Amino acid sequence: MSAVIFGGPREPHSEVLSCIKIFLSSEMPTVAGRVTDGLEQWDSDDPVPHSELLKKVAGIQGLYCLLSERIDAEILDAAGTSLRVVSTMSVIFLLPCKGIRLGYTPDVLTEAAAELTVALLPTSRQLLEAVNEAKIGCWGSWKPLWMCGYGLTDSTVGIVGLGCIGTAVAMQLKPFGVKKFLYTNIAPQPEMAAAIPAEFGTGQVFSYVLFIVTCCALTPETLTCNSSMFSQMKDTAIFINTSRGGVVNQDDLHQALANGHIAAAGLDVTVPEPLPTDHPLFKLKNCGECVLAWGHLPCANQGLAGVHAKPCLWVRLINSSCRTWHGGSDSSGSLSVSVTLPHIASAT
Repeated sequence: MSAVIFGGPREPHSEVLSCIKIFLSSEMPTVAGRVTDGLEQWDSDDPVPHSELLKKVAGIQGLYCLLSERIDAEILDAAGTSLRVVSTMSVIFLLPCKGIRLGYTPDVLTEAAAELTVALLPTSRQLLEAVNEAKIGCWGSWKPLWMCGYGLTDSTVGIVGLGCIGTAVAMQLKPFGVKKFLYTNIAPQPEMAAAIPAEFGTGQVFSYVLFIVTCCALTPETLTCNSSMFSQMKDTAIFINTSRGGVVNQDDLHQALANGHIAAAGLDVTVPEPLPTDHPLFKLKNCGECVLAWGHLPCANQGLAGVHAKPCLWVRLINSSCRTWHGGSDSSGSLSVSVTLPHIASAT
């Protein structure tokens, strides 16, 4: 995992480490011997209200925050001139420029996001329907066409946005025997494409591929996952989005699924998050359609030091901006999940 700190200290300082005041805006497990006496945590998993954050930051030297917090000029003014560094549990963060050092972790979620993208691709194998059939007792005798889906072997995969995550997705899919990778991007990415290899294409790519994976950033140029795109896709196509919810016009996606223009969709991100439980996308359960939507999971990785399982790194990252620190070894937990499926491996 890499960590980046940029910017410069606001003023020279001589406080000893034990006198540094740090506020963590989320309840996180503390690690004995790894934190300063001046550490204060928000005592809830829910986001800290902006009004409370204004009070908590007064006089601190370090602030650890999440993407759920809006660190604006008002917060920085409330913190005062003592604030030296803001450290965030995210891969990107915007901070009003006030001479405060900013710590974040670029690329820490690249492989995790790629794994979750690959995990959404089995949407094509009707896994949700299969689990439901097993739960309600409809798993009967084997039938030749029951729960038939589409496999990755010999398929063509299209990637919208060939950056670090898009490239990692392709690399993780190669062992599945994908025949060809195509990609669209604002501009060709010859070096990344050569490593896969993948061919650069235009919007016509969408008419050739069975699986379309969206891994692009949210910009005005990437608001392209709409009715125009879905109309070009095969009626057997599987659409996956693990980029940003705003990239997709969800009304157009719903119409494409409901009208059979595409076969299935797997969504890690939506607008809003979470989707209301009565959202029309959750009601698409007729034959040939499967919508799998889950709650922005790539960052929920027990093995990612410094993200959810290793909060002490963020405290050390803040401390490192005020005083030299020496790291140590961390231990990892494990997670086990069991899912029961009917015998559908041959349903291709």
